[in-house]
Amino acid sequence: MPDTEDTHGDSDLQDQRLQDYHSALGETKTTIARLPGFRTRSGYEFSSIDLAYLTLGTLSEKRDNVILVCHALSGNAHVAGIDEASGKPGWWDYHVGPGKTIDTDRFFVICTNVIGGCHGSTGPGSIDPGTGRPYGMSFPPVTIRDMVAAQVLLMESLGIETLFAVIGGSMGGMQALVWAIEHPGRVRYCIPIASCMAHSAMQIAFNEVGRQAIITDPNWNGGNYTEDNSPEHGLAVARMVAHVTYLSEYSMRKKFGRRLQRAAAPEDLFPVYFSIESYLQHQGESFVRRFDPNSYLYITKALDMFDLLDGRPSNEVFQKTDTHFLVVSFESDWLYPPDQSRELVRALKRSNRVVSYLNLETPYGHDSFLIKNPEFERSVGNYLSQKYRRLLEEYVHSDDGVESGPSIRSAAGA
Repeated sequence: MPDTEDTHGDSDLQDQRLQDYHSALGETKTTIARLPGFRTRSGYEFSSIDLAYLTLGTLSEKRDNVILVCHALSGNAHVAGIDEASGKPGWWDYHVGPGKTIDTDRFFVICTNVIGGCHGSTGPGSIDPGTGRPYGMSFPPVTIRDMVAAQVLLMESLGIETLFAVIGGSMGGMQALVWAIEHPGRVRYCIPIASCMAHSAMQIAFNEVGRQAIITDPNWNGGNYTEDNSPEHGLAVARMVAHVTYLSEYSMRKKFGRRLQRAAAPEDLFPVYFSIESYLQHQGESFVRRFDPNSYLYITKALDMFDLLDGRPSNEVFQKTDTHFLVVSFESDWLYPPDQSRELVRALKRSNRVVSYLNLETPYGHDSFLIKNPEFERSVGNYLSQKYRRLLEEYVHSDDGVESGPSIRSAAGA
């Protein structure tokens, strides 16, 4: 747990009003990598792309302790520590740091901002070198696989051949799965959390409501808005709708119930102003200050278009990977319900892959992986620690001695 005076541990860190928050990692700063020659799955050729990333911890001599953390829709590369520019904690500071779920005393952690994003990586708000103006809606479609392809280029530029683990929640879980099946031999352990192999009609529907809120805002202007005249209202509404899906009925009842926020004010449309209304408006207003509307359109569409199997039999998809899987879901998550995780587990088992499944009873909905969650911390933290300890033991007992160590295949079997 972080040393903090925060009393809102049942909320995520991204848009809270935090005072006197302390991170054991202190200030952290992202880096921008310029990666040459990137082609999207749609066929668009970038001469180069920028990818923002953050590293924490120390890379081991054997480069075998790398954990790639993949962020969800509204996340970024700033996974943990205090951002030196904004003063805000990273979105997973509850779980990444010394002695935490992902222990930076043991692991070398990397987190990137996805391509198509708006926090340092090339996206719709970036300048098109051909026009000298932001790409806007001329930016090519991006997919979850494009996001992973950019991460692969980054790893190659850093001289990292294999990942001990790749982990992520929601959209981050989709990226983790792509790593495992499309880059066999490069990932030992894959941990998708509250994720799925493909969006359901309901999940697509919520994203479409958000997209419509943005594109029907008069300031959207076909995606050619300016910083001073952007579709803030539409983006705020999109965030409000999405945020409702991240919570559970229990968490909303526990935090807000039917409590009133304040007495009626002259500017109120109605004389009753509930606490939940104030909370959602705050979420919308905070999100507008840190996210680009066009990026929201592109990333939600990438989520909806994602299909891990792409019509193929599951055994064909999973047969090439030796990665071991820990699939995590939350019983109260109605946005990415446990049935979708169980579907993934069944597909892995039918393909004779090694998979563990953990469905946690935490009552806080989809956001259960972002909040202070002792059961989640213990389960995932112990899994990573035990697997890495066994990997180190295999070095000691391998026939070739400490200098060569085990292959990914044998390590993944730990």
